[in-house]
Amino acid sequence: MSYSVAGQSCSVEGATDDEDIYIQQAVVFIEDAIQYRSINHRVDASSLRLYRWYYSRICQWGLGLTIAVVLLLAFIERPSSLSVSSDPRHRSPTWEPPCGLTESIEMVCLIIFCLDLAVKSYLIGWEEFRKNKWLIAYTVVISISVIDWVLSVSMVCDEKLRVRRLLRPFFLLQNSSLMKKTLKCIKRTLPEIASVILLLALHLCLFTMIGMLLFAKTEDPKKNGEWELHFRNLPNSLTSLLVLLTTANNPDVMIPAYSLNRGYSIFFVAFSVIGTYCLMNLLTAIIYNQFRGYLLMSVQTSIIRRRLGIRAAFQVLTCHGAQQAVTQKEHFNLKYIQIRRNTICLFSFTPCGLKEARQYADVGYMDREQFRKIFDQLDKDHIKEHPPLPQYNSPVLQRLQVIFSHYYLTILGNAVALANVMCICTVLVLNSEKSTSERDNYIMEIINLCFILYYLFEMSVKIFAFGWKGYLSYRNNIFDGFLTILLLVNTITIYVAYRLPYSHWDPSAHGFLSLWEMVRLINMLIVFRFLRIIPDIKLMALVASTLLDLVKNLRAFAGILVVSDTSSSTYTYCFVLSNTTMDNITSNFSMECGTYEQLGYWPNNFDDFAAAIILLYDVMIVNNWQAFMDAYSRYTTDWSKIYFVCWWLTSSVMWVNLFVALILEVTVSIMFYICEDLLSEMEYNIHRYVLIHGCR
Repeated sequence: MSYSVAGQSCSVEGATDDEDIYIQQAVVFIEDAIQYRSINHRVDASSLRLYRWYYSRICQWGLGLTIAVVLLLAFIERPSSLSVSSDPRHRSPTWEPPCGLTESIEMVCLIIFCLDLAVKSYLIGWEEFRKNKWLIAYTVVISISVIDWVLSVSMVCDEKLRVRRLLRPFFLLQNSSLMKKTLKCIKRTLPEIASVILLLALHLCLFTMIGMLLFAKTEDPKKNGEWELHFRNLPNSLTSLLVLLTTANNPDVMIPAYSLNRGYSIFFVAFSVIGTYCLMNLLTAIIYNQFRGYLLMSVQTSIIRRRLGIRAAFQVLTCHGAQQAVTQKEHFNLKYIQIRRNTICLFSFTPCGLKEARQYADVGYMDREQFRKIFDQLDKDHIKEHPPLPQYNSPVLQRLQVIFSHYYLTILGNAVALANVMCICTVLVLNSEKSTSERDNYIMEIINLCFILYYLFEMSVKIFAFGWKGYLSYRNNIFDGFLTILLLVNTITIYVAYRLPYSHWDPSAHGFLSLWEMVRLINMLIVFRFLRIIPDIKLMALVASTLLDLVKNLRAFAGILVVSDTSSSTYTYCFVLSNTTMDNITSNFSMECGTYEQLGYWPNNFDDFAAAIILLYDVMIVNNWQAFMDAYSRYTTDWSKIYFVCWWLTSSVMWVNLFVALILEVTVSIMFYICEDLLSEMEYNIHRYVLIHGCR
C-alpha cells in the first residue's frame, strides 16, 4: 500500500472503509511532516505500526547507540588504546581483549544493522529500494563486514587485515540525512576544487624546478646549505615547498640561502604570495561560492517534504470524510483531529496549533489552506511565559519581593562574580612561583567562603521572589543554582575532612582528595560561574548565540570529519615502528633541531587507534607537520609522504575551507536576521528558518 497526491484528488491504494486506518495514515503523515521525512512508504495497518515503532525514540536511540558502539570498538581492538600514555618510552603494557570478545559485540551490532536494513527496505518497497543508492551500499557494506567477520573468527583473530574496520564509518554516514546532503554538496564542489588543486600542483612543480636550478650544488661547501637541506633532489624539493605552502617551515626553509644573499628571498616570497595567499584563498572563495545557498537549499527540501506530508494528511482525512460533509472545497470534519489523545499528532507538539484549531470548532470543518496554516505554527517562535510571582499577604514580604525580583540584583550578582574572579586571579599571580606545599590559601579560602555564602543568599532570595517554578523557568538561574550547590557541597566537604581553615593550612594534605585539588576545583567552578554575565551583555549574547547556531549546523561536518579521521586512522598500523627500531631512536638524542626526535614527539604515533587520531589532528593543524612526515619517511619508506599529503589535502584544504564556508553562510543568515527590516518578507522568513531549525 502506498500513498500519492495528484492534483485535487486523493488515492489510497488498497485502503478499506475502516475508520482507524485512515486516521492512522493521517497521523503518520503528520509525523512525517513534523520530522521532515519522506511520505514514500507503505501505509497499510501493519506497516504503519512497524513504521511508527521504527521511528520511535527508543528505536532511534538504540540504533544510534549501536553505531557508537561499533565505532568505539577500534579503541579496544588490538592494538588496544587502553593505556594512560601513548609515549612508547613511558607506556605500560596495554590490556589486549581475548579473541571473541570484540567480535561478539560486533556481531550483535551487525545483526541490528541487518534488521535496520530489512525494516527500511520493507517499508519503502522494492521499487524505492532499487532507486536508493545508500540502501544498496548499506547492503554491500553489511555483506562485506559479515564475510570479513567470519574470516576473522576462522583465523582465531590472527588476521593481518580487517577490511570491515575501514567500512564502519559508513554506518554513521547512512544514518544521517544531514551528512548525506553535505556529501552531496561536496560532490558538487569537487570539480572546482580539483581545478584549483591542479593549478596549485602546477605552481608547485614550476617553483620546484626553479628552486633546483637556483640552489644547485656548487664547488664551495659553504654555499650548499640550501641544497643540502631542502633541494638535494626532486622529492626533497617538492616536500620543502609543499610544507612552505602551509607556512609550517617558514622562515626556516629560506634561511641558508637568505644568509648568503638577501635576493634569494624574492623566490620564497613570490612562492608564498602566489601559492598561499592567492591560490589557497582562491580555493576558499570557490568553495564558498559553490557552497553558498547550501543551507537554504536544504531548507527548501525540508519545506517541500513538510508540505507534502501536510497535504497527504489532509487528503486522507478528506477521503475518509467524503461520505459525511466533503464538498469541492475539500473540507473535513474536525472530529478527526480530536483523536490527538490516542495518537501523536501535531497538537501534542505545539499548543498554538491546538489554539488555532479551536477557531474552527464552531464551523465544524476547515479547508486545505486553513489546515496548512495550523501547521505553519511549527515554524514560529513561541515566547516562553514564566509562571506568575507568588502572592504574599504581608506588606513587608511584598516589598522584599519587589526588591529581590529587580534586575539590579542580577547586576549586583555579576559585579560580585567579577570581584571573586579578580581575587582568584590575584592569588594565582602571587603564588605562581610557589609549590603546592609552600602556598598558604587561608585568606583566599575565607574570601571564597564569603562569596559562596553570598551566592547562596542570592539563590535563596530569588527563589523567595519568583517561587520554585519561576526560578527554574530561567536558564541563568538553573546555571547559577547548580554551580552554587556544587560550590557549597565542595566547601562543606573540605571543612568536614580538614576542619575549619587556619593559617598555614597544608594544601598538600590528603584525605578523600588532596586539599589543593578540592580548592582548585572550587576556584574553577567560580571562574566557570562568571559566564553568567554573557546573557546580560547584548553583543556578547549575540556572539554566544551565533556559536550555538554554528554548533547546531556543524553536526554534519563534525560527523564527516569523524568519518574521515576514523577511516584514515584505521589502516595506519603499517607505519608502526618495530621495538628494535624504537629502542634505537629513543636512545639517540643527538638529532638535528626541529626533527621528530629532537622535538620529543614520541606520543604522536600510529601505535594504536587513539594515538593515530591525535597525530592526524596535529597534521590537520599543519604546525610542524613536516616533522611527522620526515620521521616516518626515514623509518618506513618515502611513499609514506603520500599518505600525509593526502590527509593534508582532505582535512586542511577541503574540510577546513568547507568549515569556513559554513561559518560565512550562518553569519550571513544572522545578519539577515538582525537587519530584518531591510529585507523582503520571503528572504527574512527563509533566513530566520535557518537560524531556528538549522539545516535538516
